Amino acid sequence: MLRKRIELGLLFSRSGNYSLLGEACRDGAMMAVESVNADPQASVTFVPVERDPEGRIDAYAPLCEDILKRSGARHVVGCITSWSRKEVIPVLEKCGGLLWYPAPYEGFEASEHVVYSHACPNQHLVPLVAHVVPRFGRDAFLVGSNYIWGWEMNRVARDLVADAGGEVRGERYLPMGDTDVARLIEEIRATLPNFVLNNLIGPSSYAFFKAYAALGEADARFRPDRRPIVSCNLTEPELPALGGSGEGHLSIGPFFHDAKLAVPGPTSSFMAAAHSAVTVLAATIARTGSDAPEVTAGAFEGQIFTTALGRIAIDRQTQHSSLPVKLGRIRGAGFEVLESSPLVAPDPYLSRYDPHTVFARPGLRVVQ
Repeated sequence: MLRKRIELGLLFSRSGNYSLLGEACRDGAMMAVESVNADPQASVTFVPVERDPEGRIDAYAPLCEDILKRSGARHVVGCITSWSRKEVIPVLEKCGGLLWYPAPYEGFEASEHVVYSHACPNQHLVPLVAHVVPRFGRDAFLVGSNYIWGWEMNRVARDLVADAGGEVRGERYLPMGDTDVARLIEEIRATLPNFVLNNLIGPSSYAFFKAYAALGEADARFRPDRRPIVSCNLTEPELPALGGSGEGHLSIGPFFHDAKLAVPGPTSSFMAAAHSAVTVLAATIARTGSDAPEVTAGAFEGQIFTTALGRIAIDRQTQHSSLPVKLGRIRGAGFEVLESSPLVAPDPYLSRYDPHTVFARPGLRVVQ
């Protein structure tokens, strides 16, 4: 079989505030590239074209443009933060490229130049709050890094808490990378919320978990079985950075690694989403015979793809993925899955969100 040689852009930061997530995504993409290239039945061979922004927001757009103009790549798997994604969209529009974005995000966006491979709010924040409210209470404290993800996630969370009949006891932000969390902890102690929604990233998040664990040791009311920290973006590669302080807290995503399965493969949802992006791209090029982004996007309709995330689909209109939803509790170096749901269609603008349905009954299935 004559294989088509396809250059594929990779744009992940391997240093900086979110390097653990960047490395996980890069590892997932490279694992999928190696799998495709080793498959004798594959019709394509991927040639990675890598650029490392090193966590500097001003580097993403020029490096993305460098990939699209100085190589034959038309597809880029990359970016972690919404800030970086929004930085590269104008470049993709100008150069005719397609970004495969493998991180959870805050929703309320749809670009014909982006395929959203991870979860949007109806696949993470909505079911997370629906799980927490009947078990712990309605009142929340919201913390976040001071950029798009934190702002927008907490904006949606305010509405969800209000719809559940609760109150936001406090809302605070830290500059990205800031680890001075003492004020946050004191305000949480004073306001006594039922749960804390964590939209911090990187070192800020790790410092917060450690300080909250110390608070729980000093005051049993803040133990995770009574007042948990809940997250939509906390995954396995970050758990060692918590030093055990995450034990018992909750996170949600389309994938958690099952340590009991002794098979090679992705070990976090970030890694699995990047792996899936490459898998779907390879399958689509094989089906259409073209790597032109407009041809790729046009071929999503009606297709089910077998990926590291499981069987998924991509909505042609919004280019968001239909994904499983899993809610996990930190146990040691991984997550114990408490509840799960089969394929959930994306609703990035929450146009189908019904608070009466969401808060009338649990949105996920209990795992036996």
